[in-house]
Amino acid sequence: MLQRLKRTPQNQAQKGNELPRPKYIAPSWDDIYDLMVNLGRRIKESKFKPDVIVGVSRGGWPPARIMSDLLNNPNLANMKVEFYKDIGVRSKSPKITQPVTSDVQNKKVLVVDDVADSGQSLRAVRNHLRRKGTEEIRVCTIYYKPHSIYIPDYFAKRTSSWIIFPWERVETIRLLSKKLERNNGHMASQIVRELRGSGLSPKLVRQLLSIADP
Repeated sequence: MLQRLKRTPQNQAQKGNELPRPKYIAPSWDDIYDLMVNLGRRIKESKFKPDVIVGVSRGGWPPARIMSDLLNNPNLANMKVEFYKDIGVRSKSPKITQPVTSDVQNKKVLVVDDVADSGQSLRAVRNHLRRKGTEEIRVCTIYYKPHSIYIPDYFAKRTSSWIIFPWERVETIRLLSKKLERNNGHMASQIVRELRGSGLSPKLVRQLLSIADP
């Protein structure tokens, strides 16, 4: 598990000089791959050898496929957990709408997801897999949010910002369009301003908006 940093007086002083955290961050595909390589190295160093890699739908599918390649493990399975309704808006509890698609009884399982946010969905996944009789479960996420009730065994980065992953950019644009509820003539400018500092260029935001559903 990647260790949590302890707060020291020196760290506290440095924190006071930090710039405010951006509301949104949008890592690139290369950023994600670099983080995944780091995670793959850490898993290998920990000597954990999963029999099955379970990607949590939908955000866990891309990193699970990358991890399958990094660990040279073709045994991929899927689970689907539905939680979010809107940006920053959650349903009361996560629901497993697709049980694990592979036999995991008496097997070591690596669960892969994109982020440990509230942690409730990961806890639901863990409990589901335990009921299936797994030998050991470890959880790997790209990002970890400090308020999460579930701390993954492996994570690459911590943040409190809303993360716009490369595989959900148009989805985010759609949600923002709905959330801002401005007239169409000014929608692009409003969304560009909202995502300023995220890492998404205004040009790309407008391109995504042009193909997003009305």
